[in-house]
Amino acid sequence: MFGNKTITEISLLGFRSCGPCNPIFFALFLMAYLITLTGDFLIITLVSTSQRLQYPMFYFLKHLSISEILFTTNITPNMLHVLLRNGNIMSLAGCIIQFYVYIASGSVESVLLTIMSYDRYMAICNPLRYADIMNLQLCRTLVSVTWFLCFTVVLTTVILLCQLEFCGPNTIDHFFCDFDPLVDLSCSDTFMVRTEVVILSVPVVASSFSFIIWTYMYIFITIFKISSSAGRQKAFSTCSSHLASVCSYYGPLIVIYLIPYQRNSINNNKFLSILYTVLTPLFNPLIYSLRNEELRLVLWKCLRLSTTV
Repeated sequence: MFGNKTITEISLLGFRSCGPCNPIFFALFLMAYLITLTGDFLIITLVSTSQRLQYPMFYFLKHLSISEILFTTNITPNMLHVLLRNGNIMSLAGCIIQFYVYIASGSVESVLLTIMSYDRYMAICNPLRYADIMNLQLCRTLVSVTWFLCFTVVLTTVILLCQLEFCGPNTIDHFFCDFDPLVDLSCSDTFMVRTEVVILSVPVVASSFSFIIWTYMYIFITIFKISSSAGRQKAFSTCSSHLASVCSYYGPLIVIYLIPYQRNSINNNKFLSILYTVLTPLFNPLIYSLRNEELRLVLWKCLRLSTTV
């Protein structure tokens, strides 16, 4: 698959500079991972089985949870192994695959959050047309196209990566195979793959974030026009969970872009990556479980039924 490349294994150094803290990090990250999985699987189960949650917002939320399970499972178990062993060895193929799933599943989440902002925009700003436009067929089409395009487009980057020659050194001072530290191991000309990533990722992230801002500008204008405070509060509550999820996703992402990968700030990049790979997936199920009234009601109903059986 990789031709006549010199290195076939990658050594992930992890958190060697914080060696004594590794057991503490391991316990915290394991707990965060288990809570993330529990919350996301709970959301998927509730949305899939409850008739009360058969609305576009929850359909998108279910797929958001699926993308987060894929995203965090691709990173966290290997990171826990790195913490236990104070480092880890991965094959070059495995490293590239991890990068592929990391970027593709993260892209799915970004696009789904954008679609969900449009859903909230239609529900609040065009309530009379909402049911006709946001029908089940459109929701399925949007989600299917999102999964297909994200994994297909990112595949072009992987193909370019596979054409590079990796001749060492074979160490990455990180806890997973991110793009910049991986490409730094190549002794080939990386201009093409770096340019391709910028051309594909920056406009997509910028356009998605700009679209979300645009929809929420109209949402807030519409909410402020509602005469009663109860009506304004009810309208805002329908989008507060999504807004909090957007902030938890794009906040760390924007910081990472503002402080790009540099060899002299490796530890900073590691801890910024923890925000994006561990904490953001943890926040989303907690946000929707705590702030969404419909989801809470269904959850409490299920809990009451289970206790009476």
